[in-house]
Amino acid sequence: MGAADWDAADWDVAEWGFLGWAGACAATAIAAGLVFLAAGLFRALRRAPAAKPGFALERLAEAPPPRASPARRASIRSASDAADALLAKAERATASRAKRALDVAAALALLVLFAPLIALAAVLIRLDSPGPVLYRQRRVGLHGRVFQMLKLRTMTADAEKEGPCWAAQNDGRVTRVGRILRKTRFDEIPQAINVLRGEMSMVGPRPERPEFVRLLEREIPDYRLRHAVRPGLTGWAQVKYVYGASVEDARVKLRFDLDYIRRFAVRFDVVILLMTVRVALFGLGSR
Repeated sequence: MGAADWDAADWDVAEWGFLGWAGACAATAIAAGLVFLAAGLFRALRRAPAAKPGFALERLAEAPPPRASPARRASIRSASDAADALLAKAERATASRAKRALDVAAALALLVLFAPLIALAAVLIRLDSPGPVLYRQRRVGLHGRVFQMLKLRTMTADAEKEGPCWAAQNDGRVTRVGRILRKTRFDEIPQAINVLRGEMSMVGPRPERPEFVRLLEREIPDYRLRHAVRPGLTGWAQVKYVYGASVEDARVKLRFDLDYIRRFAVRFDVVILLMTVRVALFGLGSR
């Protein structure tokens, strides 16, 4: 969070002579405090996403106190400027027509090319365990908006009867067919429909569940920055890091997610998609 800088030498105390020295000091302190607060609030409101009204107050709370050292203020301004640059990059990535064209083309190709295999997977899922073929789950997307993400069901129908919990690499709730679908990432293909709806992108940070987002935003600074772009069917973290199911894993993945936003380019998306094919074929990477 940025803050207004000032120097006591810049104030003409003589103009306040009629108040006396003590009055001048008090008035100067009040004025400086108001300038500091106004500047901080203005920048906080300017940065706050429309869907996150509380974000402005959280940013404002990060501002240094008026007596903070110049080094402390410079450090916070530096971090703030870096966040601003990252959010500006995210905005360009989200608005990119070339990225959207790639998303639509790739999503349509997935649905058309794999239609026979999707039908076969649907039959196998029904034969393997009772329950629906498609699984809908609430996930957090662009600007913190919640949407229904689609997947082929890979777990038993009562997998979360005791409440939401992270899936593990050798999760006992996963069905026999589900293990194959997860290993090849084939269970994610229905998310091509989410891509066509504009809720997701082919490449981006993987969307997380609202329950886990609340936890991770408390535990990990800047976790909310990953919501500045559309979530992806695959992502930089998914092709570079192992399967994760903890806060520490989420910290590592966040670094990859923010690195993806900084390096955004359509050609980078193509590289990640090609790497995802390799991951699917050899069973590497994360969810």
